[in-house]
Amino acid sequence: MNQPKITNYAPLLVAPAQVLRGENILSQLGDAITNAKLGKRPLVVGGNKTLEIIHPYLEQTVKKYQLKTTQASYLPDCTESSLSRLKELAASHQADLIIGVGGGKALDTAKLLAHQCHLPIVTIPTSGATCSAWTALSNIYSEASAFQYDVALNRCPDLLILDYSLVRTAPQRTLVAGIGDAIAKWYEASVSSGNSTATLTIAAVQQARVLRDILFQKAATALENNQSDDWREVVDATVLLAGVIGGIGGANCRTVAAHAVHNGLTHIPSAHQALHGEKVAYGILVQLRLEEMLQGNQLAVSARKQLLEFYTSIGLPKTLEDLGLGNISLCQLRQSAEVACQANSDIHRLPFVVSPEQLMAAMVSTTELSDSLSAKAIPES
Repeated sequence: MNQPKITNYAPLLVAPAQVLRGENILSQLGDAITNAKLGKRPLVVGGNKTLEIIHPYLEQTVKKYQLKTTQASYLPDCTESSLSRLKELAASHQADLIIGVGGGKALDTAKLLAHQCHLPIVTIPTSGATCSAWTALSNIYSEASAFQYDVALNRCPDLLILDYSLVRTAPQRTLVAGIGDAIAKWYEASVSSGNSTATLTIAAVQQARVLRDILFQKAATALENNQSDDWREVVDATVLLAGVIGGIGGANCRTVAAHAVHNGLTHIPSAHQALHGEKVAYGILVQLRLEEMLQGNQLAVSARKQLLEFYTSIGLPKTLEDLGLGNISLCQLRQSAEVACQANSDIHRLPFVVSPEQLMAAMVSTTELSDSLSAKAIPES
C-alpha cells in the first residue's frame, strides 16, 4: 500500500488573535486583556512622547482593573542593547504581558521583547504609518539607526487595538508614509510570488492589488478630511489589510527591491529624518526603474508614471532630493546600494541580477520616463 506523501509547509501566521477597532476603542483595553486572560502586570513599551500621550488613555484602565504597570522607552531604537535593557526591566517588574504603543519601531521592539520573554503581546498603533501592529516580524537596527536584520516571530500579536481617535492625533505625514509602505505590497508581492500557482499566494497577491486600488481611489480624499469614512478605510488599509497580505502569502509575498532600497538608505545618517514609508515609496520607483533598465519592461514605465502622479497628489517623495538627500556623496550612495545588494537582501527576489552600480543608476533616475535602457549618468560626489 502506498503511503501518502507528506509535505512540510512553513506555518502561516496570518493575523492577531483579536482586533478591536473604532473610535475611542482603547477604552475597552481592560475588558479585552481581562477576558483573554493576557496578564495583570504589563510592561508598556513606547517612545517618550508616545508614553506621555498614552498615559491618560491607560490611567483609568489601570485603576479599574487593578493592573500593576510600568512604562519603558524603547529609545534610542529597536536595537539589541535596547532589547537587553528591556528584558531586564521585564524580569524585575515580573511582567506577565507586554503592551507596545507607538509607530513601527516601538511596536517591533515590543513584539520582539514579548517573543524573547515568552509573554503575550498587545499592540496599539498611534499612527497609520506601518502594518507593524499586525505582523509576526520585527526589524533590528544598529545604535546608529541602520537596518541590520529582521526576526521572524512565532505568532502575530494576541491583541491589536486600532483606536481611530488616537491615530488621528498623529501628524498627517505619518499616514502619507503609511500609504507609501502599504502600496508597496502590490509592486513587491506581484514580483516575489513569481509564477506561483499556490492558492494562498494567489489570494495574497490579489489582496495586494485590491489594497493598491483602494489607496489610489481613497487616499487623496482621506487626507482632506480625517473625520471621513475614507480616512478610516485608508487607516484600515495601511495598518490592517497590509498585514493580512504578508500573513496569507508568507515569505512569498513580502519585500523585494523597494524595502531593500529602504534598508540601504538607513545606512546614510541624513536619511534618518525620512519616515520608513517615505523611503519605501521611493524604493518602489527604483524597483520599477530597474525593471525598465534591465528587462526593457514597458509596463514598469507605465506603472512608474502612474505612481509619480499619485505621489505628487498626496506628497510622497519621488527622488533623493525629495528625501532630503540631494547633497549626498557618491560614496554614500554607493554604500547604500551595496547594503541593498548584500547576499541576503530581498532585492535578489527580482527575476534578474542587480549590481550596486545598476542600483545606483536607478536611484538617481527614478523620474526619468524614456524608452532608453541605458541609465542616466551618476553625478559626481
